[in-house]
Amino acid sequence: MSVVVVSGTGTEIGKTVTTAAVAAVALAAGRSVAVLKPAQTGVGPGEPGDVDEVRRLAGEGVTGRELARFPEPLAPATAARRAGLAPVTPAEVAEAAEKLAASHDLVLVEGAGGLLVHLDDTGATLADAARELGAPVLVVATAGLGTLNVTRLTGEALRARGLETLGVVIGSWPAEPDLAARCNVAELSPMAGAPLLGAVPEGAGGLDGERFRAEAAGWLGAELGGTWEAGAFASASAS
Repeated sequence: MSVVVVSGTGTEIGKTVTTAAVAAVALAAGRSVAVLKPAQTGVGPGEPGDVDEVRRLAGEGVTGRELARFPEPLAPATAARRAGLAPVTPAEVAEAAEKLAASHDLVLVEGAGGLLVHLDDTGATLADAARELGAPVLVVATAGLGTLNVTRLTGEALRARGLETLGVVIGSWPAEPDLAARCNVAELSPMAGAPLLGAVPEGAGGLDGERFRAEAAGWLGAELGGTWEAGAFASASAS
């Protein structure tokens, strides 16, 4: 598993912090890691983007690459069109990821928004890039009310395209989870049709890099190189 696509069930749900956690754990295990951001939106020239945030949290040992940047915080296809810039295509994403994979043990491809937002005006999506790469998709989901529907929809969209769902990570687990969040822990895996592989605590992105790297393994399951256990987490959440 040299390339993993990281997608979310929506936007602003913890994809970047989850990507950083996976990268940090892999680096700590002695693996070389690259993070690819096909389309960075909502960030102007010279401003730090998601790749910079991953490197701040996971460490400067991460190789970062951004294919395109569009200033308005919109879906990539819309942002590219409004900026008068060329969009990113799935073929370009696949080519860049494969080049990085030739010199790195792990390449994490972080999408923008959800799985099926348009990369270009042909309707191409991150799912198309994952298909070209033959890469599994790690789904980042929210914890609270409404997450089961979008998680199931994402899982069904992946299966309909013959893509592997590596698992689900809760991108921001609240310090004081409500009833919906606690109940959803047991439901996310069957809804996604894939295992629950971790829960990143709320506010993790605000930690300094040293502390983030020290704690990241405790947020991710063994499949992602961590020590987090789904059964123990579910039991603790239910109590």
